[in-house]
Amino acid sequence: MISAEQIKMARSALGWSIEVLASHCAVSSRTVKRIEGQTGIPVATAANLKLIRVTLEAAGVEFIGTPEDGPGVRLWSPVRQF
Repeated sequence: MISAEQIKMARSALGWSIEVLASHCAVSSRTVKRIEGQTGIPVATAANLKLIRVTLEAAGVEFIGTPEDGPGVRLWSPVRQF
């Protein structure tokens, strides 16, 4: 599971706006904003969280740590423009 903070960090590391992330993962920008507005493990559907995670990982992000212990992100490849 990833935290709301990790999603924000990943998006920021890629230089993506909320709208760009939303368009790449087919989740509404309103949903992304709601998820990012939370703390810790976000309350959202498992399907939406999976879409966000898979999209960010495909762009070169690795989620490290756990939401409870040292959550973070790492970029493994140059930022891919979809």
